[in-house]
Amino acid sequence: MAKGTLRAGSGNQVLALVMEQTLCYIHGSVNVTWQGSTMKKSDTPVPHDGLFKTFLAHPDTARDFLEIYLPPEIRKSGDLNTLQLESGSFIEEDLRTYFADVLWSMKTTTGEAYIYTLLEHQSSPDRHMAFRLMRYAIAVMQRHLDKGYAQLPLVVPFLFCHGRASPWPCPLNWLTLFSDPEMAHQLYTRSFPLIDVSALEDDDIMQHRRMAMLELVLKRIHTQDLRALMESLVTLIAAGYTTEGQLATLINWMLQTGDTARPQAFLREMAQQSPHYKELFMTAAQRLEQQGIKKGRREGIRLGEQKAKQEVARSLLKMGLPVQAIIEATGLSERALAELAS
Repeated sequence: MAKGTLRAGSGNQVLALVMEQTLCYIHGSVNVTWQGSTMKKSDTPVPHDGLFKTFLAHPDTARDFLEIYLPPEIRKSGDLNTLQLESGSFIEEDLRTYFADVLWSMKTTTGEAYIYTLLEHQSSPDRHMAFRLMRYAIAVMQRHLDKGYAQLPLVVPFLFCHGRASPWPCPLNWLTLFSDPEMAHQLYTRSFPLIDVSALEDDDIMQHRRMAMLELVLKRIHTQDLRALMESLVTLIAAGYTTEGQLATLINWMLQTGDTARPQAFLREMAQQSPHYKELFMTAAQRLEQQGIKKGRREGIRLGEQKAKQEVARSLLKMGLPVQAIIEATGLSERALAELAS
């Protein structure tokens, strides 16, 4: 019988042919002849997600897998009898032809942990696979936090491969992927640098040149009137450390966020003490004044409308209309009507 030709025959022959065709499919292309006609399946990545998950998503199979491969320190603290299959995939949509993943959670002596297993099915190894595993592990951590937990969970990432390159030729420690692994190890295994401006002394901040203005304002914006910062601000402006664009943005932010009883006066005084940026400060002061005028007009209109509603309500009350009808006609509250009637 020709290879791949399905004809009448014994059950064993049919089974053998099906197995042969299945193996050919798994390894790439398939040629199958049905009664003399040939169908050819081109070389394309095999959809392996179902196969992988049929095994690894089964609790007993997963327990055996973890009994064999889980790092001893994690195995010692974990309880495999608490394994729970988690839903979802963390693989990008365009890569799901080449990867499959399964996520299990389990209880440990210190809290909940996750076992993330990634099946790799590419024609060539991914040099940055360790970084990919790290990204997926962090995504698992984020989902854990999104559920309302306060602490990060341990996530054990596994790479399950069956590629042509064996043994696996690429690094499995993501820190070794940097051009300077030693520096990367120092950076990512210790506390990150912190700039807490509230803990800095003002005199030290004033020595920080082009950063001084930003740090000083951020430190003091909620603790004192902006006018108390004027001398320091004028000094820094005179030193030429701030661009006009930075200063304009800073003024706008200070006026929206800071605390000062007379912002226009503050801006006008800054204009007098900083001649180089006088126009900038004066423009801001005038714009603030215009906004105040417009706001006052709107408030006046609102008060006028309110007074008119009250007059209408008084007339309707004298006419003896039901309170609910007056409320609907004027939009005033029942309490406001009671005050008008008293």
